[in-house]
Amino acid sequence: MPASCSRFRRCLQVFAVLQWVFSFLVLAQVCLAVLLLALLGPAWTLAVLYLVWLYGDRGTPQAGGRRSAWVRNWAVWRHFRDYFPISLVKTAELDPSHNYLFGFHPHGVLVIGAFSNFCTEATGFSRTFPGLCPHLLMLPCWFHLPLFRDYIMCSGLVSSAKASAAHLLSRPGGGQVAVLAVGGPLEALEAKPGALSLRIRNQKGFVKLALEHGASLVPVFSFGENELFQQFPNPPGSWVRRAQEALQRVLSVALPLFHGRLGLLLPFRTPVCTVVGAPIPVPRTPRPSRAQVDALHALYVERLTGLFEEHKGRYGIPADRHLVLT
Repeated sequence: MPASCSRFRRCLQVFAVLQWVFSFLVLAQVCLAVLLLALLGPAWTLAVLYLVWLYGDRGTPQAGGRRSAWVRNWAVWRHFRDYFPISLVKTAELDPSHNYLFGFHPHGVLVIGAFSNFCTEATGFSRTFPGLCPHLLMLPCWFHLPLFRDYIMCSGLVSSAKASAAHLLSRPGGGQVAVLAVGGPLEALEAKPGALSLRIRNQKGFVKLALEHGASLVPVFSFGENELFQQFPNPPGSWVRRAQEALQRVLSVALPLFHGRLGLLLPFRTPVCTVVGAPIPVPRTPRPSRAQVDALHALYVERLTGLFEEHKGRYGIPADRHLVLT
């Protein structure tokens, strides 16, 4: 490949990643500003009509969203994939007549692996898992932001509220996949190169949800996810961590102080490989007991740990390194 063509491809990849980081960190505020300017300007009628429509559409993020195959297949997502690169690995067949709850680990700073694999077709999810429709669960607060919420739903993002996940997992006929970053926003504060810490010991709500709807649990581990950014030192108990945790309780979102290449928000070019484990069949139990939840949670943790141990050698993790479950 000529050097000029290679440089052009790399420039496209950088642009694809930068536009996504911008969308993740800034686009919501831009959308809100555009709407406010429209309300104060000559386009106020259109803005009011949109707000009226928005009120009637407020339940969509909890009812499966409004995904767009066209958006999920944009060419920009293939350049986004190739920047790292990102790949999706299947270890077992998934029956499309069932519904599934994917537990995604680790959260990482910006859940880049989850977005690329489950919110776009860049890594070929529909070809790898035919008949399944993935939905990445995102904090409900993001769906209160006008215009921005309509854009993110196009990729298959839906609210992480319990009613939203329940809607997907109870759909008759199967084929629905709810993808949850189990560690939540606080796990993002631990996302540093070399880190293998997962917040999961007390995260049992997703297990109870799977029991209530009889949805199979599937552990997913994304190797390389924590290598994409550096963070400002924030050990537990430090003033930085205390401030981040306090803000998380108020804002619902974590605020990691991170940087990537050249000290900017551009992530490092580190391969990310998302490995999807074998499903754990879950019997439908409308009112599961604590003992049932604990037993299934223990089995899930065992399968997740086994998945990591089986594949870690292929992705450069030494044999003496193991997951730290907190």
